[in-house]
Amino acid sequence: MNKIPLYKLDLELYYEKLDNGLEVYIVPKKNVNNIYVTYSAKYGSIHNEFIPVNEKKMIKVPEGIAHFLEHKVFEQEDGLDVFDFFGERGADVNANTSNVKTTYLFSGPDFFDENLDFLMDFVQKPYFTDENVNKEQGIIEQEIKMGNDRPYSKLYEKIFYNTFSKHPVRFPIIGTIKSVRSITKEDLYKCYNTFYHPSNMFVVVTGNVDPEQTLEIIKKNQNKRNVPELSAIKIKSYNEPDKVNKKSETIEMNVAITKAAVAFKINIDNMKDLSVKKICSYIDYIFNLKLGVTSLLSEELRTNEVIADYMGIHFSHVDNHLLVTVVADTKDEKTLIKKIIETLKDVSITEDEFNRYKKVMISNNILGSDSIYRINSVIASDVIRYNRVITDRIKELEESSLEEVEYVIENMCLDNYTTFVINPLK
Repeated sequence: MNKIPLYKLDLELYYEKLDNGLEVYIVPKKNVNNIYVTYSAKYGSIHNEFIPVNEKKMIKVPEGIAHFLEHKVFEQEDGLDVFDFFGERGADVNANTSNVKTTYLFSGPDFFDENLDFLMDFVQKPYFTDENVNKEQGIIEQEIKMGNDRPYSKLYEKIFYNTFSKHPVRFPIIGTIKSVRSITKEDLYKCYNTFYHPSNMFVVVTGNVDPEQTLEIIKKNQNKRNVPELSAIKIKSYNEPDKVNKKSETIEMNVAITKAAVAFKINIDNMKDLSVKKICSYIDYIFNLKLGVTSLLSEELRTNEVIADYMGIHFSHVDNHLLVTVVADTKDEKTLIKKIIETLKDVSITEDEFNRYKKVMISNNILGSDSIYRINSVIASDVIRYNRVITDRIKELEESSLEEVEYVIENMCLDNYTTFVINPLK
């Protein structure tokens, strides 16, 4: 295994790529009494147009199928209940689907060898029938209906739809009732056989483990799996325009106070002098400095009772665009939106502000290294975003400069934005 020190974190990353293409990342942490394992496919809700394995023609599958597949992987042909298996061994098991990956996970210090082997086993044994697919359609339909009653779920769903016009990120991860009803077992097998290949998957283990023993468990498990070599997966690319799909929208829901959002669609290709990671980090910093909890604007809006509490800021990286969404509960959505846009029109940052940012970010990275969940999440995010793990984050922060931030400010176009408002029912 390759052993790579994590700069200034007193941790080491062990890495190996198996013969079948599966990538394994292990960060041992002896001072904790727990283990966290994630087993991920580089497959999410946006991958719905692709050429299936052993085929030549690109197909389009229904929206929400990645999330549907995540549910169905838990169903075993022998009837074994996956949740009971882990529960009996003192571990918690779960799964989640995002726009770009599907992850199966467990945490718990006991029966580690058995739990790790079984996690990989059950994910590698798909069992789809017309009957169990039809049953799952009803379950997910209810999940969709419940989501439609949740204001913030509806808000973010609409923000993505109104911002993007071509990219499939505009559709809900869970899909729609219509799309879910059209999913077949044949669709599921095509998606599974294409994307759940070891060469398109990776394992991250963090916690009180022995790296060599852990790798041996994984290797032994994978040796049981006879899979053909997979050529590069061909996924449809999208030429997403900079302009938003819809400039504004207002709806009514059963809420006590108005919820308003402004979402900025920023083309990061305009800043080729810096890495994507640095660009996203600096934009995160700029928005939090000017609109975050401790910002002057946030204080002003709370004092004047324009917002009830604080403004939430959420970031989504979609190909060559960064979507930054600012959300708040408000009594005056027009003033809120106007103030946000005005504040970002003329951004300037002092040397003192930037140096404070560096110190805070370095501290956050050091504090985050105490959590096996945070370490695991950061590694998985790096693998998906950059196809590698960033092992010298703190060094990058130390070497960052105000000039780089000013470069981002000069090249960051904020003209393309959409607003979304949820008012109480009249």
